[in-house]
Amino acid sequence: MSVLHGFPALLQAADPNMPPVSGMWFYIFTIAKIMIIFGIYMVGVAMLTLAERKISAWIQDRHGPNRVGKGWLQPAADGLKNLMKEETMPAGANKPLFVLAPILSFIPALTTWCVIPFGAPWPTRWGRIDMVVADLPVGYLFILAISSLGVYGIVLAGWSSNNKYALLGGLRSSAQMISYEISMGLSTIPILLLAGNVSLNSIINQQAWGGWNVVNLTVAFFIFMVSAFAETNRLPFDLPEAESELVAGYHTEYSAMKFSLFFIAEYANMVTASALMATLFFGGWDVPFTARDNIGPYSKWLSLLSIGIFLAKILFFVFVFMWIRWTLPRFRYDQLMSLGWKFMLPLALVYIVLIAAVMLGLSAAGIPEGLWQTAILGSINLGVIILLFAILDRGRIISPAYGRMHPREIERLRLLDRQLEKRHPIVTEAGK
Repeated sequence: MSVLHGFPALLQAADPNMPPVSGMWFYIFTIAKIMIIFGIYMVGVAMLTLAERKISAWIQDRHGPNRVGKGWLQPAADGLKNLMKEETMPAGANKPLFVLAPILSFIPALTTWCVIPFGAPWPTRWGRIDMVVADLPVGYLFILAISSLGVYGIVLAGWSSNNKYALLGGLRSSAQMISYEISMGLSTIPILLLAGNVSLNSIINQQAWGGWNVVNLTVAFFIFMVSAFAETNRLPFDLPEAESELVAGYHTEYSAMKFSLFFIAEYANMVTASALMATLFFGGWDVPFTARDNIGPYSKWLSLLSIGIFLAKILFFVFVFMWIRWTLPRFRYDQLMSLGWKFMLPLALVYIVLIAAVMLGLSAAGIPEGLWQTAILGSINLGVIILLFAILDRGRIISPAYGRMHPREIERLRLLDRQLEKRHPIVTEAGK
């Protein structure tokens, strides 16, 4: 956290001595940023498939891919295999929509990266280069709008395949993603209340002044993270695919590169969700203990350091995504819907009212942005967490393994089971 005093207004403004590039150079640098960022992004997504295999092998105490280039060329081998495979088309499929579906899943996952800032401004003799492809003033709203289009690709894939398993996967996905999109959007309203802006750079600068939002808005981070797992169809929310139930869900009938596009889109969404969590709750690219990356004078080494910090945060959350996949079991579908509508949505609404009331009280008391506000919000969040998870929940609502039966009834059945073992030990051993 950058410790800044006495100039919060400057955090919203650029360095007046270093204006942004303009004219022809603006277009040249924008094209260069597009080529570099999306080139690295696509290669990185491909390497994440190898990372997931290696991490799962490490968790399960095995080797993982180690044949093609000692494992490092496995993504290239998979890509070549998918390029060489035959494209299959089901006889009863709707061909235009069948082809369009993987494209609709892939493009929104890629497009959302346009507005995510990934580093401090880069100084040049032609002016300041902002480390974002398109610095939109409504950046976060753009992400919500574009990312919500991904569900159409999955629904169309399920319907156009003319396969009952694919259709069930598409129906599950539409219900799941729409349900958790609401909670995800509501969880970010407290962030906008603190930042007073929907620009992602403004949110990063606000955290440089007032502390990371994960401390100020811990419950909002919890809701956002759970919703991000559901939005990316990752375990324990992979009901649309559910190999043990639906073969492969909405992409059962797909093969070759169309099949690969769905997996590329899943990993791209995972990286985007990780970047959003780092930006909204963990300070984004902000370099701790200095204000130069926010208000200048800018330097190239500071820009490189900020890019490295942001990349490290993204890789941490990507690892968490993979870690959770190989650790937790899948939710039942009724638990999935119950968690979204009966717990996440009411919690998000109550939390918005609570944070709005606290912000209004702090404003009326004349407490400015800074360490005091962070301390007060952090204390309130700690109390809410204790009330929510230690007193009200107690591991029954959040846990995917909870049952509808009352604990007293479960204890009574356990007692009967122990009595049966004492009376008929031979029968119970045979049953085991």
